[in-house]
Amino acid sequence: MTDRTPPLPVRHPTRRAILGLVAAMAALVVVIAASLPAAAFETRARAAWVFDHKTRTVLMAKNADVPLPPASMSKLMTLDLLFEALEDGRVTLDTTFRVSAAAQAMGGSKMFLREGERVAVRDLIPGIIVHSGNDACVTVAEGLAGTEEAFVAIMNERARALGLRHAHFANASGWPHPEHRMSAEDLGRLAVRMVEEFPDLYPHFSQREFTWAGITQRNRNPLLGLGIGADGLKTGHTEEAGYGLVGSAVRGDRRVTFVLMGLPDVRARAEESERILNWAFHQFAVKTVARAGERLATAPVWIGEVPTVGLVLADDLSVLVPASQKDAIEARIVYDAPVEAPVAKGQRIGELVMSIASIGEVRRPLVAEAAVPRGGLVPRLRASAMTLARRAMDGTLFGAE
Repeated sequence: MTDRTPPLPVRHPTRRAILGLVAAMAALVVVIAASLPAAAFETRARAAWVFDHKTRTVLMAKNADVPLPPASMSKLMTLDLLFEALEDGRVTLDTTFRVSAAAQAMGGSKMFLREGERVAVRDLIPGIIVHSGNDACVTVAEGLAGTEEAFVAIMNERARALGLRHAHFANASGWPHPEHRMSAEDLGRLAVRMVEEFPDLYPHFSQREFTWAGITQRNRNPLLGLGIGADGLKTGHTEEAGYGLVGSAVRGDRRVTFVLMGLPDVRARAEESERILNWAFHQFAVKTVARAGERLATAPVWIGEVPTVGLVLADDLSVLVPASQKDAIEARIVYDAPVEAPVAKGQRIGELVMSIASIGEVRRPLVAEAAVPRGGLVPRLRASAMTLARRAMDGTLFGAE
């Protein structure tokens, strides 16, 4: 028998850890990075997606994985690539792009660019966000990639890299095309990225109006200026797509981003957008369940310098409490015992598993509180003796069946 033979691993939810955790959380109903049932909010939208940034929680998903015509909301992908170029230093706000005949000829919403003029990136951004200019999108596409076709190939490649599972682009502007599609989830995750990854550029989305060529146009986002914390992002409308909005708002230390697609008219878009924000902010409260580094359980260590290691969360655990949810939670800590030494500080050891009525199972990783080096002679002798004793008890020491 050698010290290299560990005991058979056992799936080990400790009763003490479970009871202690449940007692600590008895007053809480917890939602962690999970989706609430769509029935929690009834919307007229064909598809919808709502996300809480602080707790990384999807509050609602209705037909969120269905590819639909996104109309001008897909301009967010064009802006994302432009913002990336700005962040990388490939262009600056003062960089100018030449307007082509193809750009000037674009129909629909326009910035009213003229062929041959050179337009600075700082003006093309509000031309896309505020004016929803199809001509501005083509100008950006050609300025960054040479042709709109080449830019579209980059859009699709970048969408795959970002994990936009249902997105496929046929142009830079959202102009109607049978193969131009995005899901509500795609749009929402792209919007979350733009809020969080481009903090210096994101304020462009709250611009209320913009004047170009002597023509002033107002931002079509119906939430801006209502005093409800809204500061972005993009509207969309075509006959096929209906009316939609990718919106975001911040109140206190919470931000909510949402997508609505396929609404029947401008009024419905405005009403549903305000309603869904009020629901998201007023029907949930943020609670801190556990702090990073707070020990939630201990696990035995095989041949370690010390016999146990604490299990902790790597990050603070902030969760949402639905106002209408009164059911108690069930919680348990699961890990394979014992943990074989050496153990590194921060090494993933197990999981905190929570089950919430009507929501399902939610998991968070638990890591080692401290490093545990491999033990010396005494721990190894003790481990060998324990293994021999267990095998003698279960009859495997002498090959018994």
